[in-house]
Amino acid sequence: MADTLYQRVSSELLPHVRQPAQYIGGELNQLVRPGDWERAEIRVALGFPDTYAIGMSHLGCQILYWLCNHTEGVCAERIFAPWTDAERIMRDRKIPLFTWDTRQDAGTADIFALSLQYELCFTTVLNMLDLAGIPLRAADRTDAHPLVLVGGPQADNPEPMADFVDLVVMGDGEHAMEGILSAYREYRQAGIGRRAMIARLARRFPWLYAPNLYDVSYHADGTIAGMIPKLDGLPERIERCKTPDFDAVPFPTRPLVPWVEVVHDRIGIEIMRGCPQVCRFCHAGYTKRPLNLRTVDRIVEIAEEAYWATGHREIGLLSLSTADYPHLFDLSKELNERFSRRMVNLSFPSLRVDKMLQNIPWMANQVRKGSITMAVEAAQDDMRRAIRKKVTDGNLLDGVREVYKAGWQKIKLYFMCGFPGERDEDIEGIWEICKAVSNERKKLGKGPGKVIASVGWLVPKPFTPFQWMAQPRVDYFHHARRVLGRLSRESSGKRRGKGPAKGPITLRTHRPDRSILEGVFSRGDRRLGPVIQRAWQFGARFDGWDECYNDEVWQRAYAETGVDPAWYAHRERSFGERLPWDHIGLHMRRGYLEESYDDVYEQIGVRKPQPALQHRLQPIPADSPDRVRDRTTLPVIAD
Repeated sequence: MADTLYQRVSSELLPHVRQPAQYIGGELNQLVRPGDWERAEIRVALGFPDTYAIGMSHLGCQILYWLCNHTEGVCAERIFAPWTDAERIMRDRKIPLFTWDTRQDAGTADIFALSLQYELCFTTVLNMLDLAGIPLRAADRTDAHPLVLVGGPQADNPEPMADFVDLVVMGDGEHAMEGILSAYREYRQAGIGRRAMIARLARRFPWLYAPNLYDVSYHADGTIAGMIPKLDGLPERIERCKTPDFDAVPFPTRPLVPWVEVVHDRIGIEIMRGCPQVCRFCHAGYTKRPLNLRTVDRIVEIAEEAYWATGHREIGLLSLSTADYPHLFDLSKELNERFSRRMVNLSFPSLRVDKMLQNIPWMANQVRKGSITMAVEAAQDDMRRAIRKKVTDGNLLDGVREVYKAGWQKIKLYFMCGFPGERDEDIEGIWEICKAVSNERKKLGKGPGKVIASVGWLVPKPFTPFQWMAQPRVDYFHHARRVLGRLSRESSGKRRGKGPAKGPITLRTHRPDRSILEGVFSRGDRRLGPVIQRAWQFGARFDGWDECYNDEVWQRAYAETGVDPAWYAHRERSFGERLPWDHIGLHMRRGYLEESYDDVYEQIGVRKPQPALQHRLQPIPADSPDRVRDRTTLPVIAD
């Protein structure tokens, strides 16, 4: 019998890994069949730089998988990152990264496309490229290698990954992928090679960015002086691909059904793209614009088809702010009438507290009552106003009371620490709010409600008003953890010890050092590429997983490459500084972002910190290599 990759995976890998069912493919509603890859005109390895359980939960990958495989002549197979035990075996036995559908060598694809959802996936991207036999650096690839294409929210600042990708999609993926596939077919039929194709694609589509075709120059203080295209005809500003008809855009009505439990094991339907709230910390709120809606009829149609195609018992109505979908009452009423008798639950991951009251009556008829989630973000009313989180203590407790009346006993609350101008009372107030939420159930003559509070650490994001702020240092976040731990122990009467206090309130926090890493890469530039590569060489991958993340590896990578992470994470920037993503089209007027950042400090009565480096805007001479043609002035370090 031939020693095929399919057989090698079955015999040499699957018997020796945990949860082998995550690697076998062949799931219900899989669109690819044996032979499709070999017959296809365009072969796409389409995936997610994380495990099967995470990647299969990502709606965007399901949408692009559906779109590609409903395009004539295209075969798209899924790729995910093998877990550490599988990677060891694959490297020992020289098994390349394979596609999940029919186990093809992922390196033989024409297009190798990954979604960048968060900063902590960067080293995993490198690991997947290496396992596929694709050179890590774009400059080292030949016409024999696939086009390495990335998109997703983290692609809004792709500069830290500039060395490793060929093309970056800015904006919505559906129409972008349609355009790329059409152009790729046209260029291939004309005999144009891969390298020449990159430049042609970047010239053709204003939302497609080829970072290696641009030169970046720097001032003596390390800030960016300019960015200049290497070739004529390349855009000096990259625009954003926008979906013209959201209701008609392709959507998987027969989604893949995973073999094993995944993070979101349900039917997911995106009912709205964008958010009208524009909270000042939220990257998606500023970049997913303008607002796009699906009609109630189309959502119900998708839900019906997906239910009969999957048998899932939960339908998730997804958006950045589901509560702001203008037809939510009619939609929820229609879906509840159809699906409650089939014992199918409806989930609303992002209902706002002030909107819950309108929906509690029908939510009380839900099949299951586990926990209900409320994103509070900040503990004090004035801080919430400053960050544009439109929730007051009164809204919150009114909503909580109705939730308890409807039968829920467990409430999850989300908070963040590290906002600009944050005070001690903002940290201590998290515990006070948790107590008030728990005690609200006692007012109904019942026991205290169970509250699970998750406290995250703010990571400033590009294109938001916080893009200029200095992220607090790790010691500040450790201080916040200690304060919350002390309040928890004191409330329960536990005076000593470091363990969690027992009671109706559970506080959970993330690792602060990992949030600092996110802060470095969130607003980083392409000089971070060597850091990412060195950390990967030292063993970094799956940095979003507690069992894999190792901060010592990253500190060693910084030291060996001579990069100071504090310069990226903990430095207050001036409004005059050119930011690494300034060549990517603004989604909100820059002046509005500047005014919004100043307003945060005014709202809470705290003095705004001064930038670490003061700039003034000065004209750049026309013959200067630092000049960028789409701007007449650039920041220069002050005397």
